[in-house]
Amino acid sequence: MFYLCFIFFYLNFYLFYLEYCLFYINFYLFYVSFYVFYVSFYVESVKKQAFRIKSVHFHRLPMRYDPKLIVERDDDVYPPSDDSILLIGSLDVRGGERILEIGCGSGIVSMHCAFNGGIVTCGDISKKAVALTKRNMKLNSLDAVVVETNLYSNVQGRFDTIIFNLPYLPVKEEGDLALAWSGGENGLGPLPDLISGAYDHILSSGRLVIVVSSLMNQDALETALGGLEVKVLSELPLFFEKLSVLEISL
Repeated sequence: MFYLCFIFFYLNFYLFYLEYCLFYINFYLFYVSFYVFYVSFYVESVKKQAFRIKSVHFHRLPMRYDPKLIVERDDDVYPPSDDSILLIGSLDVRGGERILEIGCGSGIVSMHCAFNGGIVTCGDISKKAVALTKRNMKLNSLDAVVVETNLYSNVQGRFDTIIFNLPYLPVKEEGDLALAWSGGENGLGPLPDLISGAYDHILSSGRLVIVVSSLMNQDALETALGGLEVKVLSELPLFFEKLSVLEISL
C-alpha cells in the first residue's frame, strides 16, 4: 500500500512538474510573440514617420519610389540609397513642371520626376554619372536633358524646382565617388554656392529642394539658410544620423 501511495504521489508530482514546464514554455512563447509584434509595430511606425510628408502644397501629391524602373549601376557613381528614396518620396511633381537636378548620379531622382510628367534637366560633375544617367533614361524610355556641369556652369534656362541631394557628410575625401558625400569640414559642401546661384536659374515662386543631415555643422547650416523660408518636407531617422528634405523658397 505504501508503494502504491508513493507511486501515486510521484506521478502527481511528475504531472505537476510537466504542467509547470508547459506553462513556462507557453509563457515564453507568448513573450516572444509579443516582442516580435512590438518590434514589427515599432519598425512600421518608424517607416511611416520617416517617410511622412510634413508639408506639401494641397493641390499636389508626393511621388512614390518605383522599384520597377531599370537602374543600371557603375562602381564609380553613387547608387540609389536611403537618401535617394527619401527625396523621391518628398517631391510633389506636377505635369509640365520644369525641374533641374544637380548631382544626378545614377539618375534615379530625375527618372522619377520625368516619369511623373516633369520637364527635366539634370547634370553631374562626373562624366561617368552623366553617361549612366543618359543610359538609364534611355532604358526606361524617359526624356531629359543631361549635361556635365559643376553646379550651374553648364545649365541653361530657368526652373520651377531645383533639386540637389547634397554631399552632406562633414569629411574631406578625394575621388569622383567621394564627391557624392564629401561635404568638407562643416558638411555644407556646395550649398552656399547652390543657393546664391539659384536666383539666376529659378522661376518666380520657384523652390530649391535639398537633402541635409544632422551630421552637418548645424550652426553653419543655420547661417547658410538664414533669412530664407524653409519647410521640412520629410525626415528619416537612421541609427547614427537623421536625414531631412528641405524645401527652400527663394
